[in-house]
Amino acid sequence: MDKRELRVKPIVNGTVIDHITAGQALNVLKILGINQHSKYVVSLLMNVPSGEMKAKDVVKVEGRELDPEEVDTIALIAPKSTINIIRNYEVVHKFRTDRPRQVIGLVRCGNPNCISNTSEPVSSKFVVESEGDDVVLRCSYCEFVLDRDIAEHLQ
Repeated sequence: MDKRELRVKPIVNGTVIDHITAGQALNVLKILGINQHSKYVVSLLMNVPSGEMKAKDVVKVEGRELDPEEVDTIALIAPKSTINIIRNYEVVHKFRTDRPRQVIGLVRCGNPNCISNTSEPVSSKFVVESEGDDVVLRCSYCEFVLDRDIAEHLQ
């Protein structure tokens, strides 16, 4: 039997987002605004076997480092993710995402009657509540609770 191993090419400069909750890699690309028109070279691995997680996703973006708002948003859908900043093929900074305590303007409230969903000049505002590994968002205006499908409510 011929054993073959597929390898993802190392990146010179950019970001590797590891330990993404399995199935969330495409939502990470959405958060980063990466689509078919983007100029970045992206490597995407989905449902990769992992020791500490049953399966994980990995996203590698060449030529781009994340800003703090993007990291906070990724932490909402992949709370155990790790961000690796790569420069000249070396990991120069590695950190785990931290759940923000508050999220402003990143997530749309699920309550259609919420003031943040009207024509008022108000940004959505949520308090982040943790339930184990799960993320729960509570709207600061109407108390609506988002406890699943947070990625579908990203603005």
